[in-house]
Amino acid sequence: MTPVLNLLHADDAMLVFDKPAGLLAVPGRGEDKQDCLSTRAQAAWPDALVVHRLDMATSGLVVMARGIEAQRALSRSFERRQVHKRYVAVVAGTLPNPQPDNGWNTIDLPLLVDWLNRPRSIVHPELGKPSLTRWRLGDGPAPAGGTRLDLEPVTGRSHQLRVHLQAIGHPILGDPLYATPAQQALVPRLLLHALTLEIPHPVTGEPLRFAAPCPF
Repeated sequence: MTPVLNLLHADDAMLVFDKPAGLLAVPGRGEDKQDCLSTRAQAAWPDALVVHRLDMATSGLVVMARGIEAQRALSRSFERRQVHKRYVAVVAGTLPNPQPDNGWNTIDLPLLVDWLNRPRSIVHPELGKPSLTRWRLGDGPAPAGGTRLDLEPVTGRSHQLRVHLQAIGHPILGDPLYATPAQQALVPRLLLHALTLEIPHPVTGEPLRFAAPCPF
């Protein structure tokens, strides 16, 4: 049986997928962690190369390059912050919105990989790397006691959205690393989804926009 791939876009230079929650973006350690989005993509497109990742528990948009030149061009776009991503999350608790007219708020806390407790990351004022997240109240349903948010990571640190929201007292529901057991038990998965992605085409430079409907 051919593994399922939810392909949203394909051309000679790039591929865009809607990754389901529970599927690794790249292979992990061990035989049981070899099935992943990149392996499935490379079975169909042997020149497919990884450009960025999503956590296993996160669903949504992932871009892959076709060939090394396209990979270099797409990677440069990420490094130069020419890629704009928006996520949807449902967090524990009720957040007031300090900005009027549904404006954006910011979380500016430096993050560091917690090497003794990998893959977790932590806020570390002295050694952490600058990390900035924008958030606002979102539209749509949320479980009782939860709040739906739109999120935009300005930087791209490991687990940035998850750690930043935990740090302000509102972890994402279903988060196996940063939510309490009670907050994990409220929902069947991590409620975090990569909703939209804007990126210049690696060959033409044309601005492209992709969207993957939120499954929760």
